[in-house]
Amino acid sequence: MTWRGERDMDLRGRIADLMPQAQEELAELVAIKSVADPRQFPPEECSRAAQWVLDHFAALGFDDARLAETPDGSNAVLGSRQCTRPDAPTVLLYAHYDVQPPLDDAAWQTPPFELVAKDGRWYGRGTADCKGNILMHLLALRALGEDVPVNLKLVVEGSEEQGTGGLEAFVVDNADLLRADTILVCDTGNAAVGQPAATVSLRGMVNVVVTVEALTSEVHSGMFGGAAPDALAALIAMLAGLRDSAGNTTIEGLDSTRRWEGQPYPPEQFRSDAGLLDGVQLLGDGSVSDMLWARPAVTVLGIDCPPVVGSAAAIVPKAAARLNLRIPPGLAPDVAKEALEAHLHRTAPWGVHVTIEVEATGSPFRATIDGPAYQAMGKAMMEAYDKPMATLGQGGSIPLCNVFTDTYPDAEIILMGVEEPQALIHAPNESVDPREISTMALTEALFLQRYAAATT
Repeated sequence: MTWRGERDMDLRGRIADLMPQAQEELAELVAIKSVADPRQFPPEECSRAAQWVLDHFAALGFDDARLAETPDGSNAVLGSRQCTRPDAPTVLLYAHYDVQPPLDDAAWQTPPFELVAKDGRWYGRGTADCKGNILMHLLALRALGEDVPVNLKLVVEGSEEQGTGGLEAFVVDNADLLRADTILVCDTGNAAVGQPAATVSLRGMVNVVVTVEALTSEVHSGMFGGAAPDALAALIAMLAGLRDSAGNTTIEGLDSTRRWEGQPYPPEQFRSDAGLLDGVQLLGDGSVSDMLWARPAVTVLGIDCPPVVGSAAAIVPKAAARLNLRIPPGLAPDVAKEALEAHLHRTAPWGVHVTIEVEATGSPFRATIDGPAYQAMGKAMMEAYDKPMATLGQGGSIPLCNVFTDTYPDAEIILMGVEEPQALIHAPNESVDPREISTMALTEALFLQRYAAATT
C-alpha cells in the first residue's frame, strides 16, 4: 500500500472511531427545536443551537468563534482558523443550524426532535438538513487533527429555512470577513446513498398570487348560471393553459426544449423518490433530468375558493391561486416574471379582471467546475466512495449561492453534503444515513489535503 493509501485508511479509521461521538452530538443538536419562526417555537431554541455550534467549533481551533447578528435578527456563527503555510488557500465552510418545522406530528413514525436509530438510518428533524452537515464538518476536522493544510473560515447561519435573507445581506455588508478561495456550501447531497455528487445547478423561482374577479358578489347559480361568468372557472382555464397535455410548461417566451448535460436521473428512481402512484405518468417530453434541471416548471401551490363542504349553489365572484415558477440557469427572474404575467393576462377569458401580486423572485445558479477545487473534490470523492463524482442539478433555490458568486467572483463554490433522496428533507420522517455522514466527512478531509497540494 502506498503512503497516500495508508494515510487515507488512517483518516477513514479515525472517522469510524469518532462516529459514536458524532451520533451523540447529532442527538443533542436534533433535540434543540431550532425553527427560526418565533410564532411556532421560542427564539431561545435557535440561541441554544447557535451556542452549541459555536462551542464545538471553538474547541477545534476556531479561537475567534463568535455570534454575529444578521439583518433579519438571526445569529450566524462565525470563526476562522489559520494554518502555518503562508500562501495556503482559504476555504469557507458553510452550513445552517435552523430547521424546518415538523409539520404534521402525527405523520412522524418517531418523535421529530429526538434522534432515533432505525433500519440503518438516523431519524429526526434536521438530521440531514442541515445539522448532519455540521457534524460532517466537525468529523472531518477532528480526523485531520492539527494537520489542516488550508486556512479555514466558518459561517453557520440561523434562518436559511425562513428565506428572510439575513445572511445574504450580511455577506454583502461584510464581504472581507468571509472572503475565501473556495466555498463549501454543505446543504445539498448525493444522487443516492453511496453515489457521490456535487450540485452544479440550482433553479431560480418566481412566486406570484393571481386573483380573478368577475362579479361584485355571489349570485344564484340557477338564476344566473350560463350567462354570468364564473371567476373560479376562469381561473381554472388560465391555470390549465400553463401546461400542455404532456405536462410541458407552455409559457410563451420561456424555452421548454433544453437538455440536461450532467448526470441523468433514472425514471424509476425518480418515481420511487417522488412517491408516484401506480399508473401515474411522468410529465413532459424530455428526460426526468431535463424536466427538473434544464426547463421551466410551474406549480399551483394553492387556490382560494369555496371549499366543497359548506359550498352553496352560487357563482363564485372571486378566486385566487398561488403559483411557483422554477427557472433554470440562463433565464433571468425578471424575464420569467414578465412572461408569466403576460401569459396569465392573455389567457384570461370573458374579460374577467386579473391582478397579479409578485411575492418573491430568485435567480438561478450554475457553478464553474473547471478549477483546482473541483478537481480536488472529484479526486476526494473518488477516493472516499471508490466511485466518480457525478454532477447534479437541484430544483430548489439557494439565493446565498448567487450572493457568494456576485461578492466573490473568483471563488469556486461547491455544493455538497449528506442529503440524498431517502432523507425526505422538509417532510415528516426526515432521516440521514450515517454512512453518508462518515463518508462525506472523509471526502471533506481528503479534499482539504488534495486542494492544499494542488495549490502549492
